[in-house]
Amino acid sequence: MIDEAKVKHVAELARLRLSSEEVTKFARQLNDVIESFKILDEVNVEGVEPSFHPIKTENVLREDNVEKCLDKKTVFKLACHKEDDYFKTPKIV
Repeated sequence: MIDEAKVKHVAELARLRLSSEEVTKFARQLNDVIESFKILDEVNVEGVEPSFHPIKTENVLREDNVEKCLDKKTVFKLACHKEDDYFKTPKIV
């Protein structure tokens, strides 16, 4: 059960200023949420595997095929910003 002292403690950790009415309200609401989750304790999960994603997913990877690369002359011909045998980039400090 979440009492007002716990709500005040969490509010203090979160650097929240709550009025006494808010503390009472939040304590009641948090207890209602916990009560709602107690319904899950009644569910029979015998033989059910844990699921971390609702749809089974698999990585779809292509084969890694070695192919001929572009030669240096062609690459620099396609480059917009170049100087000598280097790519020109903005200065980063």
